[in-house]
Amino acid sequence: MNTLKDLGGRGPSYRERVADALRAALIAGELRPGEVHSAPGLAARFGVSATPVREAMLDLAREGLVDTLPNKGFRVTAVSDRQLDEYTHVRSLIEIPTTAELAATADPVALEALRPVAGEIVTAAAAGDLIAYVEADQRFHLGLLALAGNAHLVEVVRDLRRRARLYGLTALVEQGRLRESAEEHLEMLDALLARDLETVRAVMTRHLGHVRGLWAGP
Repeated sequence: MNTLKDLGGRGPSYRERVADALRAALIAGELRPGEVHSAPGLAARFGVSATPVREAMLDLAREGLVDTLPNKGFRVTAVSDRQLDEYTHVRSLIEIPTTAELAATADPVALEALRPVAGEIVTAAAAGDLIAYVEADQRFHLGLLALAGNAHLVEVVRDLRRRARLYGLTALVEQGRLRESAEEHLEMLDALLARDLETVRAVMTRHLGHVRGLWAGP
């Protein structure tokens, strides 16, 4: 698991960054269902102090991602295959048409502003940095959806993404195949800028299909 020493600082924003990294670790399978973790133990793995980790884990407990165990720490909650299928189905109903519509409505300057984030995803995939991959992937897709101008829609998708589990990412890194999926973000941007609605829809459908396919794992 990556350390967060390079984040620096304290306060709410730092706590949020720690929480984001922990969520990404849950999604990528760095923290597995049923495992019990103490704040000091996680802090040592992340290279930070225990206080922001404890506060961040309490945030995750309120979101239902972990359970609090008195005098022990936090247990990662399990998510069933049926739940994951349902989350992905709802996401497909929202994200595919919304992203496709952006081919006709999105400001090209705003789309280009997401290119560096797409580049971060590719870089993280090439480096095998799953936490950075998941975090950048979320920023890209939520940033893209935000261009539709519906803040509630973005929050619904944010919640669904937090509940996802992508345990197949580790195997894709080992096989050298994660970068291929990462480059779909650049393909999507190019299609949006070309105002090619059908290609955007096709790429987004293929990309979201990985959630319960390539990225899901065994």
